Amino acid sequence: MSRVAPLDREALDADLRDRIDAAEKLMGFAPNDALIMARNPALMNAAAALVGAIYGPGKVDAGLKRLIGEATSKAAGCFYCAAHAANGARDQGVDPERIAAVWSFEDSDLFTDAERAAIRVAMKAGMSPNETTDDDFRTLQRHFDDDEVIEIVGVIAMFGFLNRWNSTLKTTLEPRPAATLGALDLKGQ
Repeated sequence: MSRVAPLDREALDADLRDRIDAAEKLMGFAPNDALIMARNPALMNAAAALVGAIYGPGKVDAGLKRLIGEATSKAAGCFYCAAHAANGARDQGVDPERIAAVWSFEDSDLFTDAERAAIRVAMKAGMSPNETTDDDFRTLQRHFDDDEVIEIVGVIAMFGFLNRWNSTLKTTLEPRPAATLGALDLKGQ
């Protein structure tokens, strides 16, 4: 159970309700973290703008962005965000085997060298303290231009905030991402 209860939609003003409705349309469920964040409308609006900028159109594949989020969250120990990212990857059409293999990406032939470089940076950046090295970035930059690197780091940084938010508040996981975890058999990872 969340340490702070999510607000009911009825308690939201029209603008916040529209944001929650848009999130539900996009994700297939109303996210509890946003319903908690709605207690501070300015924070929720800022977070929504950040998520929109990070996940909006860009040069980095949308499915890879979700795998980066999953890797960052797993490294940070945020089960809630890892589940959301895995669910989002599934919604982006990422093969379930690839989603389930994120933790073992280094040894998996399901990932390209470019994907491994991005996931490696995400895993190491998700740790505290951050364990990324100059070698990790040189490898990343062999596969991605500077604009793409900024997109990748943007995903990592966004999940840094969301990981701290959700793990601190012990946000209750919604049924849809929980079902995705069950289908992918990710609970033990």
